[in-house]
Amino acid sequence: MGIGGRATLTTLTAEGDLGMSRTEGEMTVREAGRIGGNIRKKALGRRGYEELGHKGGQRVRELIRKGKEAEQKGG
Repeated sequence: MGIGGRATLTTLTAEGDLGMSRTEGEMTVREAGRIGGNIRKKALGRRGYEELGHKGGQRVRELIRKGKEAEQKGG
């Protein structure tokens, strides 16, 4: 990671696709996440991306439940 929470990554085209041959500047973790998410959505399609988000939400709900149970047990 670079200074100020910025990481140097490969070049991105205007469409958000990763370039393969050269590097350019820096981007924030947020920017990299947004671009990666867009690439993933493009690969999975809208329906697949929605299903992925649903699975992630279910996992978060499960982890919160387990955390609350552990807290109630004093652990």
